[in-house]
This record gives sequence, structure tokens and C-alpha cells, in this order.
Amino acid sequence: MTRLRKMMLEELQRRNYSQHTTRYTSAQSKILLDDFNRPPDRLGLRHIREYQAELFQKQRLSTGTVNNRLAALRFFYIKTLKKNWSIAETPYPKRPFYLPSILSQEEVTQLINAALTPYHRILLLTLYATGVRNAELTHLKVSDIDSKRM
Repeated sequence: MTRLRKMMLEELQRRNYSQHTTRYTSAQSKILLDDFNRPPDRLGLRHIREYQAELFQKQRLSTGTVNNRLAALRFFYIKTLKKNWSIAETPYPKRPFYLPSILSQEEVTQLINAALTPYHRILLLTLYATGVRNAELTHLKVSDIDSKRM
């Protein structure tokens, strides 16, 4: 284990990070350093930007994975190497926003008709009619239903 890697692990432990975070941060830093085959204190902003571009273009990683790897490297540079890290120069990628897909009336009918039991059918009908969340539906009780107003 190199001196810098040992320093980083000590820094993570000193801050009481979980074992999972410690392992992940250590592994991500090692991946970057192995890619460049040079000491980490000799890597500059240009190298990190190239690495960030490679994660998207060659490895085709998701924005969440790239953000996690950048956070691990940021910790390594700021806390272990005591170097400046410019978020403006190495921005975290924006997460894409996806609209949910809307089912057609035929698809909803097929889904409801595919229910195996009357209980499941009632659950699906209630979900569709009220728009409640799944967690809210599973906690419904008979007393929650206002039978006078239907």
C-alpha cells in the first residue's frame, strides 16, 4: 500500500465514514491512478478532465456513477493531497430528467384484467382511480373509505 493511499484511508476512518464508503472511495481513486500510470500528486486538472470525458465517451457510464467517481477523487485531492479542486473546472454532470410513460386505456384495461385475484384487481382499480402512491395504497384500511360519499 502506498503512502498516499494509506493517508487517504486514515482520513476516511478519521471522519468515521462507513466501510462501504471507504472501500468505494479507495477503489475509485486507485482506478484513476492506474489509468494514468503516474504519481497522483503529478496529475493535474487536464488529466482529471480527460478522465471525466473518458467515463462518458468510452466507458459509457451513467451520470450517477460519474458523480460518485468524481466525489471520490475530489475527496482524495482535497483531504489527502491538500490540493485545490475547482468544481467549475470539473463540473458534476447533470442528471437527465425522464418523464414517466403514460399507459393507454387499452393497456390499463389489460393490466387490470390480468389481476390474478379479486384482491389484486381491487388494488389496481384503486391505484388507477385515486392516483395514490403504492406505499399509501398498501397502508389503506377499510376505515379509511368514506362509504357514505362513495
